[in-house]
Amino acid sequence: MSRQIALLRGINVGGHHSFPKAQQLALAESLGLEDVSVLLQTGNLVFADPGAPPEETARRLHERIAADLGLTVPVMVRTRDELAAAVAANPFPQATAEPKTLHLTFLSAVPADTSALDALDQDAFAPDRFQLAGRELYLWCPDGIGRSKLADAVGRARLGVTATARNWNTVTKLLALADA
Repeated sequence: MSRQIALLRGINVGGHHSFPKAQQLALAESLGLEDVSVLLQTGNLVFADPGAPPEETARRLHERIAADLGLTVPVMVRTRDELAAAVAANPFPQATAEPKTLHLTFLSAVPADTSALDALDQDAFAPDRFQLAGRELYLWCPDGIGRSKLADAVGRARLGVTATARNWNTVTKLLALADA
């Protein structure tokens, strides 16, 4: 069975945009999504492919969250195959030994202007590294993301697209759910 994965930005983070797991499940099911699983409370839903393009699924979820909860929550949706391809394309395979050090940022579109990222001198931020690959941005911070100056610089880079990040543990758990 084909699956889709919805990634909601900024849900239940730092006490903002409260949207409990049970409510996420109920909202998804009210849209007719089937075989829904919610991973963690931070807006990660896996469900049977509804037969609509991922962009349409994202729009429907976004609109329903706004209507039902009054929250403006960006939503990105990937197919199971898109997520599997992003996992396979990981440019930092050595980071998977410490998955909390690797983050995957999902972008709403391929950025038209990457000059802000291109201007970053990655050597100045070593050992931290990043790589943009289409609609995904990989960020590896071997000493942790909390104090990473590169993570801060990448986060400030204006790409003109919406983004939401997940650590590698979450990414691989989402793929496992999509494969279950």
